[in-house]
Order: sequence, then C-alpha cells, then structure tokens
Amino acid sequence: MKLHESWKSVLAPEFEQPYFKQLTEFVRSEYDAAHGKVCFPPGAEIFSAFDHCPFDRVKVVIIGQDPYHGPRQANGLCFSVHDGIPFPPSLVNIFREIETDLGQPIPKSGNLERWADQGVLLLNATLTVRQGEAGSHQGKGWETFTDAVIQTISDQKQQVVFLLWGGFAKKKGARIDRSKHLVLESGHPSPLSANKGHWFGNRHFSKANDYLKGIGKTPVGW
Repeated sequence: MKLHESWKSVLAPEFEQPYFKQLTEFVRSEYDAAHGKVCFPPGAEIFSAFDHCPFDRVKVVIIGQDPYHGPRQANGLCFSVHDGIPFPPSLVNIFREIETDLGQPIPKSGNLERWADQGVLLLNATLTVRQGEAGSHQGKGWETFTDAVIQTISDQKQQVVFLLWGGFAKKKGARIDRSKHLVLESGHPSPLSANKGHWFGNRHFSKANDYLKGIGKTPVGW
C-alpha cells in the first residue's frame, strides 16, 4: 500500500502506531490471493482518494462509509465507480441532486476522479472490503486512521468544506472545528433516506461552490 508523499508527512505519527501495523498485516493477508479471497478496491487503488487529492489541495471533503463490494465497482473514492459500471443507487441520487441544484446533465461516467483531481477528498471510513461482504473490513483499524485524516485536515487547514451525508458521516465529522471550516449536513443519498425527503434539495453542491468562491478559491466542476 502506497500513499501520496504529501499525506505521508502529515500522517507520519499514525504509521508508527501499533494499530496501523496490525491493519497493514490484516489487509495484506486479505489481499493475498493464496487465501482464496477477493477484496476491493484493487490493491493499487486503496489510497486513490489521497493520490488524486494531495493534502495541500484539499478544499472539500466528502465522507463515505464502506467501499462497494461488487466486482469492478470500487476504485478507492467514496461513492465513485469505475468507468462503464452502472451507477449504484446513491450515486444516481447524487447526480440527480446536482442536476437539480446546478442544472447540469447527469454524466455518462460514475468515476469521480474528476472531482478528486480538483481538490475533493472522497474519503471512505473503511478503505477496503471483501467481495460480497459489506462491512467485512470494519473494526480492523481503518476507522482510527480515517478519523486521524479528518482531524489532521481540521487542525492543519483553513476553510475546508465538509459534506456530511447521513448519521454515520455526521458522527465521523463530529470533531471538525466549525469555527474555521464550513460543515454542511443532510440525509444520506441512499434511496432509503432520499425518498423520505432527507437528501433532495440540500443544494450542497451550489452551497460549497458559493463558499469557495467567497474565499477566493476555484469552485468545483461537479
């Protein structure tokens, strides 16, 4: 597992913690083909969220929970799928909200690398999963690591937009310093939440861009 150099420097203390060494051993064993298990995303894409969005470029953070666990879906960015893969329901609703909020047509690709390359950190709480077993890599240390990522961004950066969708993300972002960052919260884009009126109409994409423009930063091309 490799991590972009900009993140290595700010997260260096985490890599020396016992939990991270245990996590690394666990992930390596899970990805060992000799064990007959298949895990996602592919090993080279585990840290794609960080590789596409270096620490110094982070201006928006979106927090997800678990990678997709179907073949060829997960690509290391929360809510994102590889090119050519049908959109999961939550991603459909994200694009529908963007269409309503910004008047943009729904894109043909669900690959959100285009967001990450603009400074949007698409962070899952757990970065790996076993095929067909949702949550199978939870409680192994990833949550501690991603808590440290969020805390580091909150402490060391200024005026970052955090988009917290659903109860899990809100809890995950509870320690963000709201005196110097913009935190937008709503229900989750999953059909269960969205169809109850907790997602559609949150206008998070235009609100994030309005904030970024107001502080002199380039808005995101959602």
